[in-house]
Amino acid sequence: MTYHKRFTLFAVGDSIIVVISIFSSYFLINKDFHILTLPMMVNLVFLLLSHHLLFLIYKLYKKAWEYASVGELLSLLKAVTFSIIGTALVQEIVVQEIFFRVLIVTWMMQMFLIGGSRFMWRLLRDVYFKRSDQKKRTLIIGAGSAGTMVVRQLLKNKQTELHPVAYIDDDIKKQHLYILGLPVVGGVTEIAPIVERMNIDTIIIAIPSMRKSALNNIFQECLKTNAKTQILPMLEDIVTGKVSVSQFRDVEVEDLLGREPVELDMEKISDYVTDKTILVTGAGGSIGSEICRQLTAFKPKRLVLVGHGENSIYTIDMELKERGHKSNIEVIPIIADLQDAERIQAIVKEYRPHVVYHAAAHKHVPLMEANPEEAVKNNVIGTKNIAEAANAYGVQTFVMISSDKAVNPTSVMGATKRLAEMIIQKLSLTSTTTFVAVRFGNVLGSRGSVIPLFKKQIQQGGPVTVTHPDMIRYFMTIPEASRLVIQAGAVAKGGEIFVLDMGAPVKIVDLAKNLIRLSGHSIEDIGITYSGIRPGEKLFEELLKKEELLEEQVFPKIYIGKAYTLLFNEIEDLINQFSGYDNKELREKLVYLANKKVTPALMSVPS
Repeated sequence: MTYHKRFTLFAVGDSIIVVISIFSSYFLINKDFHILTLPMMVNLVFLLLSHHLLFLIYKLYKKAWEYASVGELLSLLKAVTFSIIGTALVQEIVVQEIFFRVLIVTWMMQMFLIGGSRFMWRLLRDVYFKRSDQKKRTLIIGAGSAGTMVVRQLLKNKQTELHPVAYIDDDIKKQHLYILGLPVVGGVTEIAPIVERMNIDTIIIAIPSMRKSALNNIFQECLKTNAKTQILPMLEDIVTGKVSVSQFRDVEVEDLLGREPVELDMEKISDYVTDKTILVTGAGGSIGSEICRQLTAFKPKRLVLVGHGENSIYTIDMELKERGHKSNIEVIPIIADLQDAERIQAIVKEYRPHVVYHAAAHKHVPLMEANPEEAVKNNVIGTKNIAEAANAYGVQTFVMISSDKAVNPTSVMGATKRLAEMIIQKLSLTSTTTFVAVRFGNVLGSRGSVIPLFKKQIQQGGPVTVTHPDMIRYFMTIPEASRLVIQAGAVAKGGEIFVLDMGAPVKIVDLAKNLIRLSGHSIEDIGITYSGIRPGEKLFEELLKKEELLEEQVFPKIYIGKAYTLLFNEIEDLINQFSGYDNKELREKLVYLANKKVTPALMSVPS
């Protein structure tokens, strides 16, 4: 319906209501059919004129009454009341008498008839148009500002398949109240029986300020139901317009880690990053690319992206150039192999980076068991080449990304990472460059993570394959790991092995079960099978032995450990001779050297 047709319909309807109201009021008060007097006609004309004028002023003919709320009701109340007051003044001037009772009844009838006709549109929408059997009955977790915002948006959006029916909130003051027409039916612990009783199809978690541990608790309650569970997008994304409030996302495994984000020491990081040249190896990988993203917030002068895979470097280059364009960060993509010592020396000599983040490595444990030569080339020789170049050309800080698998290593991958740590520790003893290593466990969402494999298996209908029912791992999100790596570089003094607090270890089978449920399936439907521990794997990983870990944190979630050093000559001998070993001999040699302890050296602790 066009605006003009709509305006005409409402204006004519209101005129009829005003005429009926004033004549009916006069008759009810006076019981007299002779009401067509001159004073009455004057009052009627003025009441009609004032009514339409005030309705135009308050834009009541432009309101979308199917979405009417308290604001529209207040505007209607003001317009009708002021028109009655104006009519009373006219009565006093023209006939020197105010018909109080007639005007009060007229006011009441106008509010009832006009208000009723307007709000009938919302009633029809809510009762008949919106409550279709095809819509999914939706329970909103959180009756605060975010939850009510979600409900308001869902009620307005006719295209959505979600129909909100109730709230859940632990605030006792809100329980049993109605907010935007929906009841607050109980607390989090009552989710399961409420879902069953109210035939809920979908659950929306709408508490953006909630701690992750609390989110995990809520999600575990939701898992007791068959309802699909989704979560409100981040408020920043809603405010900036990236997503709509009704674009809910699925709960991800990252949401359930129960880990709170750490606040960075922005001043210290800015001191060694802002307006500096930063070089990142493995810049196209999961960790390397995220380190680059995080660094853009500190506005370095130049970001040098070094990687062996052209596609991944191209992707992060395009992304960073878009970001860098807004903050004048120069982004330089370089395709290079860390095993090529001359090429690496030339790159560092040309760009003279102030900081190097060394994230390039082969990390896949079973693949490295089958290809130990490549692990040595990339993880040991590659680290030696970039570290020696950093030493030769006066890089201020060199941060190497290590792994929890470097602790008491039983795998080729872990052993080569431990040898790489030893290389930079040896260099730190004589170099002006601050060399440090940062250890952490598995990263959710990285290319070597089990998560993509599990998701693929779930999409294919299962089963999900887990190596062992008792296998546990430490997990951290890519952004958190990258932030802490950057922070570790800011507090380093040289020679340290930093250990990131990974929180509580997670059973891989529990991770698989959560992923199955998050995907909307039951564990029985998908199934879980056990394939056995793969070559080089351990049931559990260590970040450092308890006796090797200093108790105090040098920064929230960052510890520093004691480390055992190895004579550098033995690593040099391995590098010179490794090509002469077969796979088995090389594997045994690597694990032996990585676990050989000579003299314990307690690294200096940053103050």
